[in-house]
Amino acid sequence: MNTTTPQELDPVTFEVLKNSFITSVDQMAEQMLRTCYSFVIYNRDFSNALHDADGNCVAQGNADIAVHVGTLHYTCKDVIRAFEGDMYPGDVYAINDPYAGGTHFSDVRLIRPIFDEETLIGFSQSNGHWSDLGGSVPGSFNVTAHEMFGEAVRITPIRLFHKGKFCSDVANMIAANTRDPASIIGDIHSQAQATQVSERELQRLVGKYGRGQVLQGMNEVQDYVERAVRQRILELPDGTWEAVDYIDRDPGAGEGMIPIHIKMTIKGDQITYDFEGSHPTISSIYNSAHGATFSAVVAGMKTFFPDLPLNSGFYRMVDIKAPKGSVVSAEWPIAVTGFLMPFEKIMNAIFEMWSKIMPERAIACAFNLEYLLAGGNDLRKPDKPIYMFYEWLPGGWGGRNGKDGSDVTTACFGTGLMSQPSEGNERVNPTRADEFQIKQDSPGPGKWRGGAGVIKASTLLEAENTVISYICDRERAVVWGIEGGLPSMPHGLMIEHCDTGEEKWLGSVFSNYKIKSGDRFTRPTAGGGGFGDPLERDVDQVKEDVIDEYVSVERAKTDYGVVINVIDRDMLEYEVDHDATEKARAEIRANRVAWARMDPENVAQMFKDGQINEMDAVRRYAVILDWGTGDLMPKSTEQFRESFERRSVAHWN
Repeated sequence: MNTTTPQELDPVTFEVLKNSFITSVDQMAEQMLRTCYSFVIYNRDFSNALHDADGNCVAQGNADIAVHVGTLHYTCKDVIRAFEGDMYPGDVYAINDPYAGGTHFSDVRLIRPIFDEETLIGFSQSNGHWSDLGGSVPGSFNVTAHEMFGEAVRITPIRLFHKGKFCSDVANMIAANTRDPASIIGDIHSQAQATQVSERELQRLVGKYGRGQVLQGMNEVQDYVERAVRQRILELPDGTWEAVDYIDRDPGAGEGMIPIHIKMTIKGDQITYDFEGSHPTISSIYNSAHGATFSAVVAGMKTFFPDLPLNSGFYRMVDIKAPKGSVVSAEWPIAVTGFLMPFEKIMNAIFEMWSKIMPERAIACAFNLEYLLAGGNDLRKPDKPIYMFYEWLPGGWGGRNGKDGSDVTTACFGTGLMSQPSEGNERVNPTRADEFQIKQDSPGPGKWRGGAGVIKASTLLEAENTVISYICDRERAVVWGIEGGLPSMPHGLMIEHCDTGEEKWLGSVFSNYKIKSGDRFTRPTAGGGGFGDPLERDVDQVKEDVIDEYVSVERAKTDYGVVINVIDRDMLEYEVDHDATEKARAEIRANRVAWARMDPENVAQMFKDGQINEMDAVRRYAVILDWGTGDLMPKSTEQFRESFERRSVAHWN
């Protein structure tokens, strides 16, 4: 076997190895899909990676979810620190530590060292979201937790397989602290087998090309990505750009949104993201540790370089400055399981900044990922009495420069996730989907509208001792448009109690709410924000949206100033009244700035009197209310209006 390391691979061998590394990771994904126990992992809440002997990421898969980008090398390096000099063929280690560069406790990583004879040549890593990891509420998402001790089991680097032998005592101890131990053990074996797939493939490549060439290839693919990104950055102007986005609230600190401020500086071929000015950590799980913040930056930036493979070479020109103790750089033991909320704000702020640099790829704000978690006793299955219902929904991405936003798409946080099939959830949980369809009027209006969200209603069936939690945002920091585009709509969940028929607005943030069989819960997901002035949208495109039921006749007039007459709804015959449209658009154009600056107290009263709805409040008047009571949120309104003025009003003629 050739063990010498050449100075440079020939182009053919380089290309073969580059694609072989990526394929080996994709094969890990296929292994997980066929062997996992958890419905969550089956719906692709996982990722995999191949690393070099130093823990640097050599390749990720083509369908790995965005949130894990930029974190896997951190956890691999932490395992190396813990076990360096004590690693053997057949070992597999586990870690889920957010404070060591991970995301949240639910994302459990299994890492296998790969050897050629006695030489360590790399690592394979499989990361899966376990649907429960203990803690005080089913699903391990307690929004009221201030510290990690109320969240879940923290796994610092441990050995789950030793020289090929399963450490069942350690695995059983972890599983026993969860609500679904059988699935946890099954997923451990599934992920361990996935790491073995990449191990076999890397050893096959060594047998074919020699250790030296394979190791050289692992280095060169990282150098290749670094050179490509640096070259593209060099072609861009030096400068500084800034953006601010918000988390809805700090539950323990009263009303007012939580700012995340980013200043991006390009100098030569280096980029710095400075989070100075971001809010201190808050009294809930909606904080992000440094690794997850780094991941959000990389995922947001990578969106504007879609053709390049992803590995540690991409990270070398990115420098992040995040003040310790801030909502984007939380430290142990601050609660961080809901890091996905600051994560998506970071991504969308980065979208906005890069949209100014690359206007041809510009995109408005995308909807916010939401998690609905329910747990209790499943009366249908005495052999497995504790169930875990864990569901997310698709929504709309922002309108783009020249194109409408993507409809009913998984969140930017989790591109790669599947939209969960209702039939699958009904099979494994005592729930019934009563409604699941596109949410009319959810797209943010614009010259190029945002993508459409959905609405889903479900009923709890044969169960008892059930509690639900809702992990979401954008109830107040509503999905925004850019370049004159308009927002979408607030997020939030409505519960209908079967015994009283009462409907109650629970909003977007709550945990451990008791429900019983027959109760019905309904929640929409927002559409994407609009791009460009909605009064400039072609009237025939508005008519087509009405025909397709993306937009109602009423909101076509309210948001776009397009008056449409219904000729025959069943035959999809509609007609634009061009004269009335011209008058409606002139009226909106003459009054919309004043509407956006109207006294918020008057707007709140109009909402309470039923004169306007929540879409009118955010799109026309830029006012944030408690959507259950109609009470004005004065500080949130002030913050939202600042955003609305900058992103929408400033671009109107």
